[in-house]
Order: sequence, then structure tokens, then C-alpha cells
Amino acid sequence: MTQPSFVPIVESDQVRPAYRLHTPEAWAPSRPSELRGTTPPTGRAFGRPGPDQGYALKLVRSFEGRLAVVAGESEEDALAGCGAVAMRRAAVFGRAPVVFDIDFAAILYGFVGDAPDDLVADRVPRFRSAAHHQQVRQALADHVAPATYRLMPDEVAERIAAGAWRDLFADDPERVDG
Repeated sequence: MTQPSFVPIVESDQVRPAYRLHTPEAWAPSRPSELRGTTPPTGRAFGRPGPDQGYALKLVRSFEGRLAVVAGESEEDALAGCGAVAMRRAAVFGRAPVVFDIDFAAILYGFVGDAPDDLVADRVPRFRSAAHHQQVRQALADHVAPATYRLMPDEVAERIAAGAWRDLFADDPERVDG
């Protein structure tokens, strides 16, 4: 509270200049990593941000013991890869991941249901070390065609059953082979 000017105060009780804050100087984004503009950058390895993406990591644990893995695959890699695809799908819709996003990823890559042998043979090298390498998880999410993310899990299962599973994926010259 301020002191009236007509009331005397001792010098030790007066506000010292050291306690006064100086007015900040003008600031501008000048560092190389500063974001400029109103939209976030896009491109390879930028990902796709969405709300509460980490919730997919909890949801994917409910699929432990339910995924059909073959020789040369680990369930840990399958869960990590499906979680990454589920996070991307949720971000496409601008919402947090839900269990249907995990279903979508597991059906898409043939971990549940009756998957064709060629789909299984294609996914084995793609999922290798997904639990340990972010680049592998990113490649799995990039491998799915953008239009596929808008499909329902049942529609994905129907296309796989019809033998059109290759149409669900984008062409990828930079295949990740572990």
C-alpha cells in the first residue's frame, strides 16, 4: 500500500531502485527455430499434432494378448506401431484417440481378423523395432494413404477381405526394412 506524501518515513523503509522492474525491450522472433506465421510447419517428420495423443498408449495396452503376431514379429512392436497409426488417425479428425482408432490400425495391418498372407508378409519388416525407434513408427503412419484414415474399421476389413488391401496404403519408395 502506498504511503501518503505528508507522512514521513525513514530512509530504510523507502522503496529502493533495486526492487523496481525495468520495462522490457521489444522482442522479435529471430532464432532459427522460431515458428513464423499462423500455421504450424508441415512436411516429412513433422508429425500431426492432436489433442491428448498419449492416451493411445494407454488404449493400446488393452490389446495385449489379442493381436495375431507371426514368427519374426513381437507383440511389443505391433502395439507400438498400431499406437502410432491410431494417433495419426485421431489427429486427422482433430480429437483424442479412442479404442476404434486402435481397432482401425490392428485391422488395417492384419493383426486381428483373417489377414491375407501377402499383407502379413508385407507388414513383418515394417513393424520390426517399432517399439524402439520413432522413425519406424512415423514410417508406419506415413505408409497409410491419407484417404484411408477417414474409413471406418469395418470398411477397412471389407476391403482387406476383398483383396484390395494395397489400395489402403500410400506408395512408399523409402521402405523401412528395420
